[in-house]
Amino acid sequence: MSATRSLAAVALTVGLFAVAVAFQKVEPVPVAPADTGPMPVTTSAPRYWKGNLHTHTLWSDGDDFPEMVVDWYKQHGYQFLALTEHNLLAEGAKWVDADTNATRKKAVEKYTKRFGEKWVETRTQKDKQQVRLKPFAEYRSLFDEPGKFMLIPAEEITHSYAKHPIHMNGINLRDPIKPLDGKDAVETVRVNLRQVNEQRTKTSRVMIAFLNHPNFGWGVRAEEMLLADELRFFEVFNGHPGVRNYGDPQHASTERIWDITLALRLGKHKLPIVYGLATDDSHGYHEYGVGKVNPGRGWVMVKAPFLTAEAAVKGLEAGDFYSSTGVVLDDFSRDGDKLKIAIKAEAGVTYKTEFVATLKDTDLTGTPKVFKDKDGKETPVTGDYSADIGKVVAESNDANPTYTLTGKELYVRAKVSSSKPHPNPYAKGDVEVAWTQPVVP
Repeated sequence: MSATRSLAAVALTVGLFAVAVAFQKVEPVPVAPADTGPMPVTTSAPRYWKGNLHTHTLWSDGDDFPEMVVDWYKQHGYQFLALTEHNLLAEGAKWVDADTNATRKKAVEKYTKRFGEKWVETRTQKDKQQVRLKPFAEYRSLFDEPGKFMLIPAEEITHSYAKHPIHMNGINLRDPIKPLDGKDAVETVRVNLRQVNEQRTKTSRVMIAFLNHPNFGWGVRAEEMLLADELRFFEVFNGHPGVRNYGDPQHASTERIWDITLALRLGKHKLPIVYGLATDDSHGYHEYGVGKVNPGRGWVMVKAPFLTAEAAVKGLEAGDFYSSTGVVLDDFSRDGDKLKIAIKAEAGVTYKTEFVATLKDTDLTGTPKVFKDKDGKETPVTGDYSADIGKVVAESNDANPTYTLTGKELYVRAKVSSSKPHPNPYAKGDVEVAWTQPVVP
């Protein structure tokens, strides 16, 4: 082919290519949208989040590894959990023997099967096989999931006065708290609650503390609770079978203690409301049944717009929560003078709601009372008070019960009892219940 013909062929090819390109659809160049700022964290209305605020692991006197305990709660539908070891946060190095007894052997076996040999760290110390307890900072990332589950750092501040146990839980702590002595039970409660408040101020971190199981060892009387100015929360229900929630012929139940405390604080001492929590205080995770110290017996349902430790604590502080051993409420609200409850009713289950109140003209004078122990030693116990303190002022079997405040009440709270037996009860014969928080007219 001659040079002239070759150049002509090239020119023809280039021309045809140009024509083809001209007829192709030209795509517009993408333009970046204008910066409208970050998307909102949430647009959801506040909802109830389920959580337990009293739990133990091998870091103190529980019988299972913390990851196993957290895994149980997450798998059983809880959205938040506080592991509350005695007088410590789970920090630093700690090893436990791998074969102390049959329960420990079972715990190690289950732990290894669930999390794998690469996760479980072992060593031999003086011819004994040991397993490392991972600190909170190491294992929390396995479980924390935005909007679904979170762990809250916490501690059980474990102390006593005159051999009477006085325990308090600090929730969302940054630093561990060493319990302090008080000159009496009231001051022992106050100085240790104050330590949490001081840490909150120092760190600008939202945190609270509450009194645990007042009837454990008959540790704290109503008269002591009502005089502790800093007290805002206590456990009206604790799932540990040894804490004596229901009292006995000589000792008031925790619900009776709650009503006496509320009535005298509001009607006599002009102090704020004390809110009632339900918790597990779980220690045992390998054998289940009445008399065992198991998880899943009591919890709180806190209303908050999103799932963070700060939002949960603020919901508790606002009293925007209810406590439960199984009954679920769609809502509890106040509309003017009307209290409204919406029960999430189960098929075949009946419900009874009792509105409990103390009226302003109730006699608040109590009669001191002492109890003789097995050695004949006399010990003061919660006194005798009028039956009109904490009386039932209205009942309903409706799924949406209401109560209209008259203005004559010091406070009103509600207890919803179901006909459904608890699947793993605190005591034989227990049914599922829920408690709303007290409100004032």
